[in-house]
Amino acid sequence: MTLELTACTYSYRRWSPPVLRGLDYRMPDGLTVLLGPNGAGKSTLLGLAASVRRPAKGSVTLDGIPAGDRAYRRDVAWMPQQITAMRAHTAREQVAYVGWLKGMSRRDAWDSSTRALARVELSDRADVRTTRLSGGQLRRVGVAAALVHDARVLLLDEPTAGMDPRQRRVFRDLLGELSKEVRVLMSTHDVADLAEEADNVTVLDSGAVTYTGTTAGFLAYAPDGTAPGRAAEAAYAALSHHGSVL
Repeated sequence: MTLELTACTYSYRRWSPPVLRGLDYRMPDGLTVLLGPNGAGKSTLLGLAASVRRPAKGSVTLDGIPAGDRAYRRDVAWMPQQITAMRAHTAREQVAYVGWLKGMSRRDAWDSSTRALARVELSDRADVRTTRLSGGQLRRVGVAAALVHDARVLLLDEPTAGMDPRQRRVFRDLLGELSKEVRVLMSTHDVADLAEEADNVTVLDSGAVTYTGTTAGFLAYAPDGTAPGRAAEAAYAALSHHGSVL
């Protein structure tokens, strides 16, 4: 299974400079952490891969199936950076609605939404309206919505933002399980611990990939003498002109 961006160029406005220019990227197996400073193009890359944005030039495919095709959308799940609470919908209803949009029957979407909420430890809030959830709880609803239709690829944009340390730990454990079954590409600013748990790391800087490969290969960029626990940050600094993911 191959999700691939080929020679992709994208601008947010017709006359503005491209955020991505001629980008080639093939998503690795397992769990891949996507790193880069603000404005590097991480959300743009994920949006193209999720088929919610279309490149001005180039193509996005999954096993040769073009982005936007129903089969592509069924196999690729996306959690955007901003999760919007649907008025008058409970957490279960919002997750089930996403499953229905992905082509599931109403019954299957409803049953699967219950399981998805349990996986993110939100069963006790399933019948609470999403407008009454905390920011961290709403993000977990977003994760559940990405899981509801059993996609083969998960694209997650800053999924742990707003979660407390225990919630992040639960989420990381869940990602470890999921990455054995599906491919996961997740953008994050949490370099120090998440990068070291991932199978692979991709670094994006100024719309270009400066590194993509195994986590071990990424950490090898840390200079000799780097303090324990700072290898990921040091490796990132060595691969980025900015020296920081923030």
